[in-house]
Amino acid sequence: MLKSTEYNAKTTDNVNYDALSDVLSSLRVSGSILLNEDYAAPWAVRLPNAELLRTALKVPNGAHVIAFHFVKRGYIEITPDNEEPITIEAGEMAICFGGAAHRISQGTGGKAITAEALLTGSSNPFQPDEKHRVRSTSLICGVFMMHNVKLNPLFASLPSLFHVSALRPGSLHNLPEVLNWMTREAEQMTQGSTYVIDRLLELLCVEILRLHIEATHLKSGWLAGVKDPVVGKAISMIHSRPGDSWTVKRLAHGVAMSPSRFAARFSAALGDSPMAYVTKWRMNVAGRLLDETRQGIGEIAADVGYDNVAAFARGFKRHLGVPPGAWRTRQH
Repeated sequence: MLKSTEYNAKTTDNVNYDALSDVLSSLRVSGSILLNEDYAAPWAVRLPNAELLRTALKVPNGAHVIAFHFVKRGYIEITPDNEEPITIEAGEMAICFGGAAHRISQGTGGKAITAEALLTGSSNPFQPDEKHRVRSTSLICGVFMMHNVKLNPLFASLPSLFHVSALRPGSLHNLPEVLNWMTREAEQMTQGSTYVIDRLLELLCVEILRLHIEATHLKSGWLAGVKDPVVGKAISMIHSRPGDSWTVKRLAHGVAMSPSRFAARFSAALGDSPMAYVTKWRMNVAGRLLDETRQGIGEIAADVGYDNVAAFARGFKRHLGVPPGAWRTRQH
């Protein structure tokens, strides 16, 4: 359970505070494998958008459902609505962060079946016989569930569709190892496999995000900012104590730069002023506290730096669309 004391315990001088871990933790990632089958061409499966998929899976409000597809053998074409198809080959993954409805397929002329039909017990009409199994496509489809995405700066920087090779090792991620382990567990399904797969799906999502961060070379946006030694240090200061009385002058002093130069550098990197970022992160923290604790609204307001509850409520509604009390009710 999230407790405000975990924020208050850190010091503003702790420049090594890991803002990326904070942002990843706030997403509260979980996952589920939906399909693990073989398909003989021609075939097609249609998946709904994120909200309809959330409803079909009976996932509670407040979670954003992200479909992913990992090709173990063969290849697929993934076609988001109103976009051109993308080929995903063996050892590659497609992760639909944007949540658009899409179609996965191989070959032409096959009648599409909905993912909902497969999930409610319909048999796979594209199952190959033994003669054609070696030339069939073997596929794992599943979902990641993320929370608190609305004001999460990392989620906002993600592409709508991420196409990645799962076979290429990297300096900051262990994607091949996690996928191999998960695939073995899914194929064997021995005692404890369900629990292990659930934990591996969390790791899988985080490793995908770390791979994206490693491969990103943007000059602006949150990922660029967190890699900048000056802006990244300021972000760590904000994340370490979101309820402190932050000012541009105080943040600039913490990074040994004049307020004007610091504000310009921060805004150029993130596209937000320092104080706008402070407010957004405070609201992210407040949303989590409302969702995960029984603290009163006044106590939460104070934890994120507001002496005036009415001012906090107005800011919360402006950024998240509903008052704090309605947010807590809707999330549960």
